[in-house]
Amino acid sequence: MEKDHLIDKWLNEGLIASEMETLRKRDDYEELMAILEHADMFKASGFSKVDDFESLKSKLEAKRNLSSGSTWIKPLLRIAAVLLVGIGLFYLLFNDDIIRIETMAGEKKQIELPDASVVVLNAASEISYDRDRWEEERKISLKGEAFFDVSRGSSFEVVSATGSVTVLGTEFNVRQRSNHFQVICFEGRVEVSTEVYKDTLLAGEHFNLLGERLVVGKNTYTKPQWMENISSFQRVPFSLVIEELERQYDIKVKLEGVQADMLFTGGFEHQDLENALKAITQPLNLNFRIESADQVSIYPSEN
Repeated sequence: MEKDHLIDKWLNEGLIASEMETLRKRDDYEELMAILEHADMFKASGFSKVDDFESLKSKLEAKRNLSSGSTWIKPLLRIAAVLLVGIGLFYLLFNDDIIRIETMAGEKKQIELPDASVVVLNAASEISYDRDRWEEERKISLKGEAFFDVSRGSSFEVVSATGSVTVLGTEFNVRQRSNHFQVICFEGRVEVSTEVYKDTLLAGEHFNLLGERLVVGKNTYTKPQWMENISSFQRVPFSLVIEELERQYDIKVKLEGVQADMLFTGGFEHQDLENALKAITQPLNLNFRIESADQVSIYPSEN
């Protein structure tokens, strides 16, 4: 009964130094401390530490009335610790308000946002946004490439690693791949901001930042070509073309004696790998070899 009395005082934080030393020597001391630790975890997750702890105390006291010994305490404490950890993990995993949507290699996906705006994700891309704050702040994080058809309303912002795009209601495309940041405005107007540049694009204009080289010009198309299953490029390093080919076909490309930084203008389709390879190699006097279903080699053609 003396041991139970110590637990009562411990639960009420009334132990003196000598009693605390006695408690530390108990076989179940580690289980007792585990309760404190996991109760603190609850506090950080928005639960009430005091209420949960008092509830546990009540259960301990009720159990004490049914037993004259203290052998029941250790298994009960273990069960309580497991329950606390389980509930805490459930809260963290399933009470996340951040919505994340991604595409795999060779996949495209259309998403409707809470305000009826539409996002079309290109291959190997990802968006995320806060569902609960959407009415207050229409803000999306982007990795990869996506086309946005934004419903009119409050400010709508797309944030990427290189820069951000802010609109009120319009159609535009954003690409963030490696060191290539591109924004194309198809309708209305958009504001583009990076650490160095800030510009406003009108319908029919594009903002193209490749490394430190910026080009602002006119569009050739009224919709992103990748939505028509064609990847197109205008004076970009060949390495970026290869990266996009790998995303669209879920393959790995090995360059043999080919300069990855030479510039390429043109495009390839997404339905036929062999035709796509011809489209990007022939203009540069290159050849290719399909090694397996997921491996391709590109090398210089023999003159």
